[in-house]
Amino acid sequence: MADFQGIADALIKGQAPKVKELVQQAVNEGVQPKEILSEGLIAGMSVVGERFKKNEIYVPEVLIAARAMHAGMDILKPLLTAAGVKPKGVVAMGTVKGDLHDIGKNLVKMMVEGAGFNVVDLGVDVLPEKYVKAARDGAQVIGLSALLTTTMPSMKTTIDALTAAGLRDSVKVMVGGAPLTQAYADEIGADGYAPDAASAADLVNELITSA
Repeated sequence: MADFQGIADALIKGQAPKVKELVQQAVNEGVQPKEILSEGLIAGMSVVGERFKKNEIYVPEVLIAARAMHAGMDILKPLLTAAGVKPKGVVAMGTVKGDLHDIGKNLVKMMVEGAGFNVVDLGVDVLPEKYVKAARDGAQVIGLSALLTTTMPSMKTTIDALTAAGLRDSVKVMVGGAPLTQAYADEIGADGYAPDAASAADLVNELITSA
């Protein structure tokens, strides 16, 4: 019997070697990689997300947990691919043009990956054209991050670029970052706003299932 709880617990504590060992053990026992992913890694990461939301843990703990998750994913990824298991969806995210902050974006990326999605990280200071290309390449959700009030207008420019390219209807746009509000997201025509990284993972789930 695979120790899913053990995998989740080790991940929550950020014990990368232990996660790796337990995941490998489960694989050796013939457990389906998809099951290990959802019952072990994703289950653990969702607890991390909840605790982070409630301020019970902070950024360093999330980063350590994410590292442990990646240790398990390194074993599972090739097996999932071979088994033809597709990610729940594709999300492309980046920090908008003119903004070089990436801690928030990286946290969101980890949470969204932890929820079972494939994340394309476009980096920082991302031009609208790069988001348009990501949408053309199959991203179902585009995530825009900004930490400066001066770069927030780049979000509107990016949404306008997606509209001009005729892609706005085929992709969901979510926005986030310290100075943002739901009101601003509504004003620029975004599909969703997340106040923190854990909420962002929930939002991606909602946006993709409603698509």
